[in-house]
Amino acid sequence: MRICVFLSAADLDERYTRPAREFAELLGKGGHTLVWGGSDVGLMKVVADGVQEAGGRLVGVSVEFLVAKARTGADEMVVARDLAERKALLLERADAVVIMVGGTGTLDEATEILELKKHGHTDKPVVLLNTAGFYDGLKEQFRRMDVEGFLPRPLTDLVFFAEEPVGALAYLEESQGTR
Repeated sequence: MRICVFLSAADLDERYTRPAREFAELLGKGGHTLVWGGSDVGLMKVVADGVQEAGGRLVGVSVEFLVAKARTGADEMVVARDLAERKALLLERADAVVIMVGGTGTLDEATEILELKKHGHTDKPVVLLNTAGFYDGLKEQFRRMDVEGFLPRPLTDLVFFAEEPVGALAYLEESQGTR
């Protein structure tokens, strides 16, 4: 399976890097391909290292203004003109999406895939990995949107919330029939 991971390029605390490393190792050992933003810094590097060390493939999609931070040694690296094209290419190359901890860029990517699912433009499984309760507030906001009628489809049709890396990958493998 080609799994797109949206996540931060920042250097983060161990409470975020440990689960990211764990997920990366599971992904690589499972024979899956990481599709990610292509950066070789911060949490993006942690995940790419883990996948590669565990035998998985790396497909990066960088963007022109960040190409200096792109990882060398990826199995494939594409450079997009801008962030919009980057998001489209990431989603095009993926069978599933995992949203890990991140800032505004990650949030932008997350809401775009959920909006596409909401309108039936993709049926790719999406997991929000709520590491260390990072997305508790967002999870609550999504639930409120669901309960108060802002979503035309049930929230459970749009995203699966996982608290641990093993649960995230298990959900994806089950949804794709690979488990």
